[in-house]
Amino acid sequence: MELKIKTMAEFQAEGSMPEFLFWVGCAGSFDQRAQKITRAFSLILDKVGISYAILGKEEACTGDPSRRAGNEFMFQMMAYQNIQILNGYSIKKIVTTCPHCFNILKNEYPVLGGNYEVIHHTQFLQELIEQGKIKITDSNEWKGKSITYHDSCYLGRANEIYEAPRKVLESLDMELREMKRCKSNGLCCGAGGAQMFKEEEKGDKRINTERAEEARATATDFVASACPFCNTMLSDGLKVAENQNDPAVLDIAEIIAQAIK
Repeated sequence: MELKIKTMAEFQAEGSMPEFLFWVGCAGSFDQRAQKITRAFSLILDKVGISYAILGKEEACTGDPSRRAGNEFMFQMMAYQNIQILNGYSIKKIVTTCPHCFNILKNEYPVLGGNYEVIHHTQFLQELIEQGKIKITDSNEWKGKSITYHDSCYLGRANEIYEAPRKVLESLDMELREMKRCKSNGLCCGAGGAQMFKEEEKGDKRINTERAEEARATATDFVASACPFCNTMLSDGLKVAENQNDPAVLDIAEIIAQAIK
């Protein structure tokens, strides 16, 4: 299915305003694996009939990796640039598939003048399901399958969003098996704090390998994530053992996109 997503500039040229801005994020824009998540979520929004737009070439990095790595000057420069563009379009509501973007837009942009209602895509999917706007097919391929869910640090501990992703999965009649460390006690995938972009410190084992082993121990058919960085780290961690029976790592948006009527 071909997608034609309008930009805010196109909406403005028409003299109209979408309900939501979809903040795609760097991973969702440029990483080939994460692009599939972006496409899946966009397909859902289209199918449900949500009015939304993207910034397109006007969207820049939120500055999250720069702040986590200690470059405050770079962060503020990027943030002010984004806020100027967002405020210029009078943006009120933002939805994003990246917890890193979600956290910084929601919690760290307001002090710089960027005040928006920011929602993560798992929260949005849960709302749409509860409102009956997303209807799951009775014969969906996920029914009866087993799955474990990895809590993103920025979604879980930073913003206490634990139930929305799980409720979305439960709507598919899947068997949810928790890892031994989950929710507020969940283990980081290893990408947070700008660790995604640097070499590891010395140690006995990579964090993503440790987390992948915990996911594998649940003996589920699939591993669900709600963050493009977690998706990459878990997928790479599972590849270390080169076990053909390892579960596939999927974003919740990808699962829902294949299950809706």
